[in-house]
Amino acid sequence: MSRLPKVQLLNNNRDEIVGSVEHNPLDVNTLQTTSRPLSTDDKYKMKFATKTIHAGIAPDPSTGAVMTPIYQTSTYAQAAPGDHQGYEYARTQNPTRHALEANLAALENGADGICFGSGLAAMDAILKLLNAGDEVVATNDLYGGSYRLITKIYERFGLKGHFVPMYDATQFEQYLTPNTKLIWIETPTNPMLNIVDIEAICKVAKARGILTAVDNTFASPYLQNPLDLGADLVVHSATKYLGGHSDTVLGAIMAKDAELAQRLHFIQNASGAVPGPMDCFLVLRGIKTLHLRVQRACENAEKIAHSLLGHPKINKVYYPGFTDHPGHELAKRQMRHFGAMVSFDLKEDTLESATKILTKTELFTLAESLGGVESLIGHPASMTHGSIPREERLKVGLTDSLIRLSVGVEDVDDLLADLKQAL
Repeated sequence: MSRLPKVQLLNNNRDEIVGSVEHNPLDVNTLQTTSRPLSTDDKYKMKFATKTIHAGIAPDPSTGAVMTPIYQTSTYAQAAPGDHQGYEYARTQNPTRHALEANLAALENGADGICFGSGLAAMDAILKLLNAGDEVVATNDLYGGSYRLITKIYERFGLKGHFVPMYDATQFEQYLTPNTKLIWIETPTNPMLNIVDIEAICKVAKARGILTAVDNTFASPYLQNPLDLGADLVVHSATKYLGGHSDTVLGAIMAKDAELAQRLHFIQNASGAVPGPMDCFLVLRGIKTLHLRVQRACENAEKIAHSLLGHPKINKVYYPGFTDHPGHELAKRQMRHFGAMVSFDLKEDTLESATKILTKTELFTLAESLGGVESLIGHPASMTHGSIPREERLKVGLTDSLIRLSVGVEDVDDLLADLKQAL
């Protein structure tokens, strides 16, 4: 007997959308998996390091292969119409993707995971939960691609984005209106490394019936679990720390409850922005060493951040591990370490000054992205945040000379020497 999960069709027309309720614009009859929920042992009893290797994963039923196979297929044989082994078409279901989704749900203590072709595709699916006229309140210091998706794509369809400071939860409520349907939190923020009080913001949202989503890419599940702090959804660019090897692009959402996960699975299937099985395999592979990689990277970042303090060419170093960082105490409460990202700007605040450093490093590679085993160096103003108007980024401190480091797992002495010679 096959051990593949069975899938029950709840409606003969799987594309049908039925009904509409407030905060639930996709109350649908759609696909429901019947054997994928994680056991209590998977979700709660395993320690994190054990979850990365075992949660949601079992040997392949046909061969006993220990590693989840790459099911590189677009369709599946049926004995008769509707008589299949739980899989019909690869946009809708794929065993490699299902294993990854189950594993990710366990890492974030969620009801289910939903995977997409990229982190922005995952965010896109969340925005599709909303209706024209709804408003999104987002951190004013966030990834440029998230800003672009809200302002350049979804505002054309009637959504409205507001980008506001979230660092003082007591002042946050003033930015909410009756039309606010989603609060988008990013913490630590990209690239200024500000810390947002997830629990406090989510309490405000819950009192008003507003959906909350936290982009947890910079922290990874090893350092921070937003669902445990009250968030409804947690989002990852799995391209970064989850994959960890800069060799795949993938996005993921983990939902706190099954009903919300089912709505997102409907969007996943209906919109079709799914990852391929090879990408899912690579992220599954990367997750197995997530705790080891992130711990080493955090230790390296801490030493590098302190080494940059007091350098005559550096104006300010941004790192939540500093005791004088405004979010330091909060980071200690809601994170397990301070992360492996460090930013700094220069006293000579020009692109030209930054470029001199960016082009001189030898171990730090000048490149977009973050979270890989290798150390990267970047210039947010012209790279990751190029879509944000200059006057807006300057308001949050993202200067022309700001440099962002994604610290890898190399020997820290070599990384320190590289930065020293570049500076």
